[in-house]
Amino acid sequence: MSQDSKGAADMGKERLAAFSDGVVAIIITIMVLELKVPHGTSAADLIPVLPVFLGYVLSFVYVGIYWNNHHHLLALARSVTGPILWANMHLLFWLSIVPFATAWVGESGLATAPVALYGAVLIMNGVAYSILTILLVGHEGPESTLAIAMGRDWKGKMSLAIYAAAIGLAFVRPAISVALYIVVAAIWFIPDLRIERVLSAAGPET
Repeated sequence: MSQDSKGAADMGKERLAAFSDGVVAIIITIMVLELKVPHGTSAADLIPVLPVFLGYVLSFVYVGIYWNNHHHLLALARSVTGPILWANMHLLFWLSIVPFATAWVGESGLATAPVALYGAVLIMNGVAYSILTILLVGHEGPESTLAIAMGRDWKGKMSLAIYAAAIGLAFVRPAISVALYIVVAAIWFIPDLRIERVLSAAGPET
């Protein structure tokens, strides 16, 4: 492929980032609308809605983690292509399922099927993010700043393994599965330090 044709196939990343930000904002809005106001005025009336609220907190953290790392990922990308746009849509699709899975878990009292489905949604989000990362690194090149920053992505692979274990454990002890989901969220809560280090070395974005 010539340089001219390659350049024609490349697109700016700004619209992809803006669209993704909008979808994430809508996802968070949908989740918060699932929080029902208690039918009472005492602190005890909050107890029935506590599981739904805690599920919202966990899912809010997860969506925030993906938004944060997605922002860092695009900060090191120079441009995007058609396949990258579709990979990004694939990630947004699975993120959009998070409110449904969250609501089912919260209203089920940690029943097996909802907890397992929640894990399945999380693992598909992880897979979708990995696909997006692979395509971006492939587009930028093996010697690119993004490729160097991502390395072998052991944290991503470990997270997928924990999700898979949690889904299986949902059929034995759903509470353990939820604990594992919290562990993965804690692992990713701090923005990806690999990219942070590269961004710091490169200085402010131009």
